[in-house]
Amino acid sequence: MAGMADVSFEKVFCDSTLRLDYIAAGNSKESHVFLDRMHKFGGWAGRRCNLDSIPYVGNGIVTVADSLSGDTIYRHSFSTLFREWQSTPEAAVTSKSFQNTFLIPLPRRTARITIELLDARHDAVASNTHLYSPDDILVKESDTRGKSEYRYLRKNGNAEDVIDVAILADGYNASQTEAFYRDAEKAVTAILSHEPFKDRESCFNFVAVATVSEDEGVSVPRRKEWKKTSFGSNFDTFYSDRYLTTGNVSDIHESVSHVPYEHIIILANCDVYGGGGIYNSYTLTTTGHDNFAPVVVHEFGHSFGGLADEYFYEGDVMEDSYPFDVEPWEPNITTLVDFDSKWKSLLEEGTPVPTQRNEWQRYPVGVFEGGGYSFRGVYSPADRCRMRDNEWHGFCPACRRALNSLIDFYVKE
Repeated sequence: MAGMADVSFEKVFCDSTLRLDYIAAGNSKESHVFLDRMHKFGGWAGRRCNLDSIPYVGNGIVTVADSLSGDTIYRHSFSTLFREWQSTPEAAVTSKSFQNTFLIPLPRRTARITIELLDARHDAVASNTHLYSPDDILVKESDTRGKSEYRYLRKNGNAEDVIDVAILADGYNASQTEAFYRDAEKAVTAILSHEPFKDRESCFNFVAVATVSEDEGVSVPRRKEWKKTSFGSNFDTFYSDRYLTTGNVSDIHESVSHVPYEHIIILANCDVYGGGGIYNSYTLTTTGHDNFAPVVVHEFGHSFGGLADEYFYEGDVMEDSYPFDVEPWEPNITTLVDFDSKWKSLLEEGTPVPTQRNEWQRYPVGVFEGGGYSFRGVYSPADRCRMRDNEWHGFCPACRRALNSLIDFYVKE
């Protein structure tokens, strides 16, 4: 957990939110990031501790500094669909733009805000610095009129004391509101059936926001099915059948600004298998498929927990995604460059490094080659885990410890 001096929330921030909308653009060779708009609205549901720290580097960092003292008063890390797209064949032949939205507490006085996009080596490849001024008349105040109805499924505390998760509907029409609430309850039940969320339930609020779509279902381009929905979710992202995402990120945040929220889950009213989870952006998955429950937990592991996929494909070596001479930022995979910073302390004495996968029952925590989509050079802490296998019953010990530490980061002074 990287950090600097302690920051007092009440001294430097109002109990309000500043929403930052950015555009990330470029291709496989170039990266740019531009400020689109700033919005503000009442209430701050994010953390009030560890303000100038980040739990993981991610694919980018937002840094807020007081314009007079120069002190860092807030930091936020994230991942982005743009960074994933840059590794696709399409990015080698064209340039595209992607929306990105982040929330920060509203500064009491003028602040300097810097956003950086990072590559796989954790080096900054694009940045943008701009000012926020309390007197800026062009910072729009969000209007709560006409916002969607909502229902708390779990309320364990005030927004300033717990982690607030908003669950939104995509592809549910006006007659399907109750169906959405039932599906949202299934998602919450699935997440809270897994440790450490089960033991730490009191640290979370879950609120379901019944955003209404014109059409039922979501878009499946390979079937030539295009739907008019609240957030325009679609399969076939990057021409991958199962990858379900949306590019309408600012619409997501606009639709939920009337409730306290930090993290977002979007439920797609569809029976096609798939989903997506982007760290500190959103979880998106379908509710009509038999694997809805394990998939929503897996994707929440990405979007909330910053966990990497632990599955891999025989023969694939993804050195562009995870350079073998750089330690990945995700807590549940390693290249052994800095294994001390990962789950080394969880290994039983005598555990071989690396650990053979056919010995997984002997070594429930090990260093098993394969992970992060790569057959070689990247290692995982367990042979079976929710981040690899829909049939497995839960997160591995290393993932559980990482999630516990992250929950502490948000709620413990």
